[in-house]
Amino acid sequence: MSEKGAAASPKAEKSPSNKDVVKKVAAKKSAVEDSSPFSEAFLEQQNAALLDERARYTQHADLLQAEAESLAREREPGDAQFDEESGEGDSIAVERDRDLQLSAQARAAVEEVDAALARMDAGTYGICIVSGLPIPEERLEALPHADMRVEHKSRGSSWG
Repeated sequence: MSEKGAAASPKAEKSPSNKDVVKKVAAKKSAVEDSSPFSEAFLEQQNAALLDERARYTQHADLLQAEAESLAREREPGDAQFDEESGEGDSIAVERDRDLQLSAQARAAVEEVDAALARMDAGTYGICIVSGLPIPEERLEALPHADMRVEHKSRGSSWG
C-alpha cells in the first residue's frame, strides 16, 4: 500500500492543478494583450465586428445554397430553356451556378473571418502577415478580417 502511495504522489505533483492552469492562461493572455499595439476596447470592438460579419456571410451563403438547391429541384430532367437573344441555354442552370459561386465566395469570406478570430485569440490580430507591422486601425475598422497592410495587399503580396 505504501508503494501505491509513493507511486501516486509523483504523478500528483507533476500534473498542475486547475488553479495553476488558470494562472498560466491569465498570465499568457496578459502578456499577449500587453504586446498588442491596439487597446483592449478596440480589440473588443473588432471581435464584435468579426462575429457580426461572420454571421452575415454565413446567412448569405446558406440562403444562396438553399436557392441553388431549390432551383435544382424545380428543374425537370431534360428541361432546357434558351435565351432567345443569345441562344445560350438553360437559364436555370446558369442561375444555379451563379448562386453556388456566390455561396462559395461567402463561405471563403467566413474562412477569412475565422482566421482573423484565430489571430485575435493568438494575440496577433491586426499585425500584417507580410511585414509584421501593425495594420492601421482605419483599415481594420473598414475590413475587420484584413491580414495585410494596404501596400502589401495592393502588390498582391503573399507569404509562404
